[in-house]
Amino acid sequence: MTLIFQLKDLDRFNMREEIKKARLKKKVMDNYPNAKVEYTSTGVQIMSGDIYIAEEFYLPATMDVEKAWEYAALACKTRQQFNRTHPMRMDLSDIESKINRINKRRGPRNKRK
Repeated sequence: MTLIFQLKDLDRFNMREEIKKARLKKKVMDNYPNAKVEYTSTGVQIMSGDIYIAEEFYLPATMDVEKAWEYAALACKTRQQFNRTHPMRMDLSDIESKINRINKRRGPRNKRK
């Protein structure tokens, strides 16, 4: 009886791993639609045209395809977070419009004397 439960748990675990791999690949493919696996002398790399996706963040080439997709997804996530918070990305008008939007949401604030 316990063997059946162990096999069901193992199937569930394997399914989760497959879903995780598919999500990582989808995340990379959303940002780089023509991304593909390339086998080089240094290992497996995810390339988009001539660009090695994980090179900018010094992620190494690996011998495992799943690990290469994981590195590429990590590079995409890091690039997105960096672009979101980079100080040179926002100029003064963007900050001013952001503050105006926040104040509009908050409604009028009266100062009590």
